Amino acid sequence: MPGSPATVAVVIPSWNSAGLLPRCLDSVATQGDGIELLVVDNGSTDGSVELLRERSVKHQSLPHNVGFATAMNIGVRGTSAPLVLALNADTILEPGAVAALSGMLVADSGLGGVQPRILQLEEDGEGAPGDPDAARLYSAGQALHPDGSAYETGAGEKQGDAYRMRREIFGVCGAACLLRRELFESLGGYDESYFSFYEDVDLNVRGRIAGWRFAYEPEAAVWHVGNAGWMENTPHPGAWNARLVARNRITTRAKFMPAVALPRILAVEGGSLYRAARQRRFAATLRGKIEGLSRLPGSFGERRQLAAAGEPEAARAWLGRSGFAPSVPAARP
Repeated sequence: MPGSPATVAVVIPSWNSAGLLPRCLDSVATQGDGIELLVVDNGSTDGSVELLRERSVKHQSLPHNVGFATAMNIGVRGTSAPLVLALNADTILEPGAVAALSGMLVADSGLGGVQPRILQLEEDGEGAPGDPDAARLYSAGQALHPDGSAYETGAGEKQGDAYRMRREIFGVCGAACLLRRELFESLGGYDESYFSFYEDVDLNVRGRIAGWRFAYEPEAAVWHVGNAGWMENTPHPGAWNARLVARNRITTRAKFMPAVALPRILAVEGGSLYRAARQRRFAATLRGKIEGLSRLPGSFGERRQLAAAGEPEAARAWLGRSGFAPSVPAARP
């Protein structure tokens, strides 16, 4: 009804995404009432801010790129709805996606976040909005390897029956996920020291330790290009990605991984350096690992705080699991 408070805040961090924002914003407009929209512009120079002004979209313009984590935190503070949809600028929502996601959170108070079926949007035309069954998956939920590194379940795979089932997962992908504001604020939001990459994994780990659960809702479909703005606007995106992932992965592991996993972690990290050398990203990867090691005192301090306030085993229980836990009960009407 007119004047009713919004139930979902859609927060879109954007960096030089003028070519992508229109279809993302148009898809948000199809989601019905009860939505509070805020775009946080990370110092764009491609006309993004002018586009937002022309479309009368509420936005906050930052003087420079502060990264995804900080931009999301700013966006959450600038909104008030009880549920927050984190959304990349290179996504497109299928109709009814927000309703399906919010229905799960309303039905289960123990869920801290829900992820849609995220589909790979191919610019060459393979798979297109409006035909979600024809696409390959980008993510059906985050999962953890035994060494504590994370991956997107189903990435690059064709959709089978298993991906049509609602289920509990380790955590949600930051490209498109609906979170309770209560969870987000109680955890202090995304770790802003990450800048970008792995901040969603870290939030999932901390959320699990604090007692929250996460779920996958395949009835909600969202298309995602994947790092579109980043790849176009970063001078050396491969090297920058390698450094940030290497650094932030060490930081997240230090917050929750058991000491007995150290030999496995060292083996995996050594292997990653070998692969980086073959892919000509050795210097960037090594720099990221050194930065991650230099942050260990702070990470271990947070580890102690997390253990004192919650249960690290709640996150460790997902090590080596694919994310295909028993399905979550259907939302009640």
